[in-house]
Amino acid sequence: MKAAAARWLLAGVAALLGACASIEATGVPAATHATITACARWFEQLDLAVEQAGVRDAQADRIAGFAGLRIDRIGAALRERAGADGAAFEAWLARLQHLGNEGLAVETANLPHTAFPLAAAADATAARTRSGACTGAWGALLGADAALRALLLARAEVPDRYASWQRAAGLYPLVRWPFFAGVQRWQREQQARIEQESMAPPPTQRYVPAGAAPSAATVAGLWRERPRDALGLPRFTPGELATLLAAHAPALEVQTRAGFDRYGALEWRAGRVPAVDTDTPVLYQRVTATRYRGLWLLQLVYSLWFPERPAQGHFDLLAGALDAVVLRVTLAPDDGRPLLVDTIHGCGCYHLYFPTPDVTLRTDAPAGVEWAFAPARLPALRPGERVVVRLASATHYVVGIARDEGAPGRPYTLRDEDTLRTLPTPLGTTRSVFGPAGLVAGSERTERFFFWPMGIASAGAMRQWGHHATAFVGRSHFDDADLIERRFVTPGLDWQDAGNAPGTRSPRPRRESDVAQ
Repeated sequence: MKAAAARWLLAGVAALLGACASIEATGVPAATHATITACARWFEQLDLAVEQAGVRDAQADRIAGFAGLRIDRIGAALRERAGADGAAFEAWLARLQHLGNEGLAVETANLPHTAFPLAAAADATAARTRSGACTGAWGALLGADAALRALLLARAEVPDRYASWQRAAGLYPLVRWPFFAGVQRWQREQQARIEQESMAPPPTQRYVPAGAAPSAATVAGLWRERPRDALGLPRFTPGELATLLAAHAPALEVQTRAGFDRYGALEWRAGRVPAVDTDTPVLYQRVTATRYRGLWLLQLVYSLWFPERPAQGHFDLLAGALDAVVLRVTLAPDDGRPLLVDTIHGCGCYHLYFPTPDVTLRTDAPAGVEWAFAPARLPALRPGERVVVRLASATHYVVGIARDEGAPGRPYTLRDEDTLRTLPTPLGTTRSVFGPAGLVAGSERTERFFFWPMGIASAGAMRQWGHHATAFVGRSHFDDADLIERRFVTPGLDWQDAGNAPGTRSPRPRRESDVAQ
């Protein structure tokens, strides 16, 4: 542990020295230079404490030489826009600062009390204040130095979640073909399973969002003349986002044979694996976006957690503690109606797409890789209309999806997914569900010993947002900014060529009749 920390510290010092060299080459006023140098020392001390405590947060990636700033795949996809316009760069930098402050706040909250005082910070509150001031200090420095801005734009990348050395050692070019055949076999079986379930659905436990759903008119009204920021991202208030998340939260129908089919809230009890409180049904939520022909579409993400995926026999590679299902709804930019729903499990596995009639698979998919498995279609949905998702017992596979007709069920609540990064413990501290590498300790599957040539770390284990590699054959991530654009087209929709100029508003609703309903 000490050796690993020392190696990390040396690497960090080298990166910080590189940043300081860049600073000195710019002729920035001495006061600003001194501020950044002092902040570099602060982040060095904080990072060392974080590494020693094992509380590193991996949701957004750090940027070499720019301590305190962090990047996600949306931010990486926005670099070209940020580099072309001053206002766009400021908005982009604010995003990096927000991600940095968020990650630093998580790490600081999860530090043990014995880590303080840390430098001049007496406690976690003082440490967060110091970190926020330091991430904010980058604004003046980058605003005065075009070369440093260019360096930040060049370095603000998110690595993919595939280990090329594993693929090389595992002879990936050869073994990919039997793996691909196995994927295709599972897809055929899943297609048949979904078709069978649609004709004769078995009994299920139904769950619905607690509280009254916002009306379709209310939801559609949020999209009229929707402003966009300098990066082209739609701007919503927290209250408006809460309305959208509540409106589109799915109904669930779960085939329930035992406790492993009851989902709930994650909590720390005893041991290294989070427990699931099945008496408290919860869906965790987040908001993200995807880029389609230069226009950013809002996406709503919901995840639910089961206590386990039970073994289906004496030798089940896929069984293990915890099992999560992630559901994502992509919304149209004119009136907010759902265009597409796609799902994965918490391991990134079993990626399924369910497009509405407005969305069609592209015909130029590359051969021999996992690309876009769309086993069923959704009917056309109006703004605020939710779907019902059916899950199988034990495997928790998605075996059906349709427009929800509003039948009653057991209510569940919605919680911010980021609460899982600072979950309370019985000792009065907080701890993340996710480890320093973005994986959930204790959720490992035996399949990792057989699937490692595909290059995915601990295949089958549950993992944090930003770490969901979704293809064993090929390379794909659930949060790739161009994931939908590369696989689907939206023929006949007049907003698709509207462009995405900075400061513009969302296109007007295409079908006024839909908005009125």
